[in-house]
Amino acid sequence: METSASRRFKQNVPLLWMFIPGAVFYLLFKYTPMAGLVIAFKDYNLYDGIVRSPWVGLDHFRLIFSNDLTIDIIVNTLWLSLLRLVVGFPFPILLALLLNEVRATWFKRSVQTMVFLPHFFSWVIVGGIVLTLFSQESGSLNILLERWFGYTHSFMYQVPSWITIYLGSGIWKEAGFSAIIYMAALAAIDPVLYEAAAIDGASKWRQIWHITLPGVSTVVVMMLILSMGSIMEVSFDQIYILGNPAVSSVSEVISTWVYQLGLQGGQFSLTTAMGLFESLVGLLLILTANQIARRMGKELW
Repeated sequence: METSASRRFKQNVPLLWMFIPGAVFYLLFKYTPMAGLVIAFKDYNLYDGIVRSPWVGLDHFRLIFSNDLTIDIIVNTLWLSLLRLVVGFPFPILLALLLNEVRATWFKRSVQTMVFLPHFFSWVIVGGIVLTLFSQESGSLNILLERWFGYTHSFMYQVPSWITIYLGSGIWKEAGFSAIIYMAALAAIDPVLYEAAAIDGASKWRQIWHITLPGVSTVVVMMLILSMGSIMEVSFDQIYILGNPAVSSVSEVISTWVYQLGLQGGQFSLTTAMGLFESLVGLLLILTANQIARRMGKELW
């Protein structure tokens, strides 16, 4: 006699087949390479390989945390990541709320296309657009400033303006695509709730505050928890393209340091130790954020 478990398994066979490619991808390209993390505890060289390279324990970690330069790099990474989270995280939510209130279908689709499109541009293209706008010598904005006021401004070479451009370009590129998730959550809210609120005399702002925001709060918390996992990660492409020596005091981050010292300098063990530290901090932040969310009844797992 067929049990309920076997019946459920047969019903889910198509889903399991769909799951297999994703599982194989993560096993091959995410979990298997983690065995290479052992070189963070070895004096790795290409001749001896991973197995025969001498064991040095925590020496690379001591070197990282005893060097003022690496400490500054970690601080820069945290600073830029926190700014990106605080400034950039609300934008997709706000964009989804605004698009949700648009009733003209043609206008809504046009705006969606315009705000979603930058996500599919590489940072090479986005960086080119940013430099075309803000370059001191040939930037469109500086050409207008010189024509109207007789002077130019070094937007890309001043720390405050560079940080503003860094945050703004990141928001412009990713906010539209991230808003898709919140728009899907908004579509799941029962329209009857809005009709009942309108009958009771609730204004549009009251409807958003008491119906829309609670309706997407679970998704917001989920996205916030996932964002906490990347708090130690700053996009290498964006920093590498937009950065320059004049703003290196804030633009030198872990990803660029790993590229310069690891790939260009051959210090594989040292940069692997930094990468392992970065991953452990991200894991700790995810677990902490999930525990806080669990107290509010909105945990991810």
